[in-house]
Amino acid sequence: MAFKKRYTGKGLLKAREFQGEMLAPYLPSPDLMEAVNLAIHLNRPLLLKGEPGCGKSYLAKAVACELGLPLETLYVKSTTKAREALYSYNHIAHLRDAQLANTKQLDPEEIERREHSYHYVQFGPIGRAFQSDEQCVLLIDEIDKADIDFPNDLLQELELQSFNIAELEGRELQNDLPSSIKANNKPIVFITSNDEKPLPAPFLRRCVFHRIEFPNKTRLEEIIRAHLKLDPENESANEKEMVTKALTRFDKLRQQMTDDLGGAKKASTSELIDWFKVLTAHPADKMLQQLDGNLPFPGILLKSAAAHEKFLRERN
Repeated sequence: MAFKKRYTGKGLLKAREFQGEMLAPYLPSPDLMEAVNLAIHLNRPLLLKGEPGCGKSYLAKAVACELGLPLETLYVKSTTKAREALYSYNHIAHLRDAQLANTKQLDPEEIERREHSYHYVQFGPIGRAFQSDEQCVLLIDEIDKADIDFPNDLLQELELQSFNIAELEGRELQNDLPSSIKANNKPIVFITSNDEKPLPAPFLRRCVFHRIEFPNKTRLEEIIRAHLKLDPENESANEKEMVTKALTRFDKLRQQMTDDLGGAKKASTSELIDWFKVLTAHPADKMLQQLDGNLPFPGILLKSAAAHEKFLRERN
């Protein structure tokens, strides 16, 4: 299959700066890379699910960084409405200017110009992505936080890659500005969900789906070493043993959380990275002793009362 753009996963093997932010390494699985490339080829949104902290949102940055594309992000909240993602119209400013024009405090020609332009329009992340002069990556983050109607309200806009500015319809706009915005370059769309609520079937039908599985122990070691720049050739025997023992302890902890805590949140990849940052900041011989006993720095990995209570019971 021939791809116009192809994500290889090689763009973030090391930390890199992107849009003023220093991005940490990102090591996607072959299945995840295939899902990204299918979504690009089919021009369909890629819907990503997986445990919190598994790298769903970070993938969009990794793809944008590797392909050299700008990134637009919509952080969805419980109050987010679909139209806000496209644009908002400042009715208050419009009314204020009309009143100023009536009292001769604003030139009538100026109010006319403003009413027949985008002066009162503030474009949202999707609106900006559609108007970008080059193809960009669009991340719609945690779509399941919004009202149940939110995904359906964006169906047509994401599929047709266009939307209307209702307040400007019927007006003859200056400089041949359109009241209907069509994507200059169709964005590469990533949508993340934590399964807080089900998504509607018509929305799912229009997406490519991928669930990011938790990495195995070998993959976790690769991720840790990439993030912390750990080189086995330059490590002492104690440091190598600490890495192995810490990963074994982490793996055992996740299994215990699965078996004993049911649906409680399990420690994630991002929390494992934070844990290792603290472990490697201390002498390896000291951490080796702690890893044989009580779980060191439990507050980094245990994020529920039930998990802490179980840890404290086991410790005592």
